[in-house]
Amino acid sequence: MILACLWLCLPSPASSAGVPDTVFIEELTWTEVRDAIKAGKTTIIFPAGGTEQNGPHMVLGKHNFIVKHAVEKIARRLGNALVAPVLAYVPEGSVEPPTGHMQYPGTITLPNEFFMKVAEYAARSFKASGFRDIVLIGDSGGNQKGLQAVAGMLNKEWAKSGVRVHYVPDYYSGASFDAWLRRQGETPRDIGTHAGISDTSQIMALNPNWIRHDKLAPGGDRKITGVSGNPARASAAYGRKGLDMKIEAAVAQIQKRIAVRGR
Repeated sequence: MILACLWLCLPSPASSAGVPDTVFIEELTWTEVRDAIKAGKTTIIFPAGGTEQNGPHMVLGKHNFIVKHAVEKIARRLGNALVAPVLAYVPEGSVEPPTGHMQYPGTITLPNEFFMKVAEYAARSFKASGFRDIVLIGDSGGNQKGLQAVAGMLNKEWAKSGVRVHYVPDYYSGASFDAWLRRQGETPRDIGTHAGISDTSQIMALNPNWIRHDKLAPGGDRKITGVSGNPARASAAYGRKGLDMKIEAAVAQIQKRIAVRGR
């Protein structure tokens, strides 16, 4: 009864000039989140990034920085969404023996089952808070299958609840941006698949201080450098285009899935 009274009776801060213009729940108080939900912000975005090697030229937090920028733009475009804190720890390979990105110092990994449990219980928390549409977005390849599986499991469990979980693969798919880069004259070899033109360009667009410009060079042997592609071909202009494309793709897919859900 006491908690119910607190929920219903505490004055709403929504009329206060002190409420920040933010979509990030970590920058809000619990009463501000409550009132945002009551006012119609019933969508929450759960962004998963990753802390991993990105070659000698780019910082480990690449995925976290890119996805935080993107989901803020996505939430504002949707108009009825808030954003959860970025999950910075995702599957990156095994520890013993080290595989994948775990062969490079600084990378942090989680077993996929642990990652899925974090995503699952974040979603359960969002449902308990009153959110109706829970959007799962991953910025790295290592978290796509886990997010997809969590969405499928919870949607089956919550089929009659009115709450839906939306996995958004169109955000991560780089096929459209790669095709655009090829139309600009870039080769598949230079574009690469990790720390090449695409993601290096996106980080350049966000903050050039996160790039070690004296280390920009063709990837060479990926086992040595951790790079696939030629980051020396990257540019902030490319990066702005890539960010815009992934944001547009995510907004379109989210709006479509929520519209289908509402029928």
